[in-house]
Amino acid sequence: MSRLIPKWNLITETNPKSPISEGYRILRTNIEYSSIDQSQQIIMVTSSNPSEGKSTTCANMAVAFAQTNKRVLLIDADLRKPTQHHIFGKSNRFGLTSALFNQRELQEVIQHTNTDNLSLIPAGPTPPNPSELLSSKRMAALLDTTKGMYDMIIVDTPPILFVTDAQIVAAQSDGVVLVVDSGKVRKEVALKAKASLDHVKAKLLGVVLNNVNRKHADSYYYYYGEKNES
Repeated sequence: MSRLIPKWNLITETNPKSPISEGYRILRTNIEYSSIDQSQQIIMVTSSNPSEGKSTTCANMAVAFAQTNKRVLLIDADLRKPTQHHIFGKSNRFGLTSALFNQRELQEVIQHTNTDNLSLIPAGPTPPNPSELLSSKRMAALLDTTKGMYDMIIVDTPPILFVTDAQIVAAQSDGVVLVVDSGKVRKEVALKAKASLDHVKAKLLGVVLNNVNRKHADSYYYYYGEKNES
């Protein structure tokens, strides 16, 4: 069987000393200290619109946490347009949907990545009913089981303003990171995305700004200015 080649470089792996990689480490630290008294074990990542960089941000976040020797599981719950298997160069033949439909055991759909301490559950075959599947008791049981296996679970979801999938997962998460393309997304759209999270009482841990104009941004925002693909 031929080896799959990752579609995108993970900058936190390929260039860990770059300013952008440092930005992901700052994001990691901010998440770790966002709540001293409450565990932030399941973190969901979403955006308001497609192509804002959420999946690339999600993958680099997962690598950043794994680099601290935490056991990290990245779940691709964007069942409509999965991306993580491309980023990590893994097969999507079996994945989250396979486990939820009882077609495969959980351990069979967990794949090891080239990053130490980081495992991946790809989305798997696209189901006819993503929202119903993500809101099922099987999904809740899967998250509960993986909490006992990993220190950190990061979940990639669809854009929150397009389908209800992200709201469903947000309600099951300890916190949410919202990715915003500063060059494309208007303020009212970002606020609408936040309102959607508020509606399900999700805890917004922070916002990552992508594609900030580096000529006019300070160094902090520069860290989040990498051009991402999805």
